Amino acid sequence: MKLVSRSDAETKDVGFKLGNKLKPGDIVCMYGELGSGKTTMVKGIASAFGIKERDITSASFTIIAEYDASVPFYHIDLYRVTPEGAQELGLHEYPGTDGIAVIEWAERAGKDIPEKSIRIKLAYIDDNLREIEIEGIEI
Repeated sequence: MKLVSRSDAETKDVGFKLGNKLKPGDIVCMYGELGSGKTTMVKGIASAFGIKERDITSASFTIIAEYDASVPFYHIDLYRVTPEGAQELGLHEYPGTDGIAVIEWAERAGKDIPEKSIRIKLAYIDDNLREIEIEGIEI
């Protein structure tokens, strides 16, 4: 499925709709260049679980943030992690858990990403326009 977002609000709305379709054990892998809207979409996904937008941030020092929500929510941001370092994080422990895991910069996790994950590719078109491609789930 391909979508076009014309604003941060639209990107968050796509995330919210996706979040409402997720179930425990799902892993969402996000791909896209810096500034493509990954964290903005995570804010929308998290809001579907009652997590406040201001609580979701890009990685600075926290790589894995766990939120006690209606369903446990794990925001994993691999921006500051090398592919080798990602293997040491234990990402393989998240599939099949009772929560939802959303991974930004998923390409850095390499083979630790399960085949059945939901994949989202975001592309920066211009300041307000993003292309969003979603594989593995319909929203």
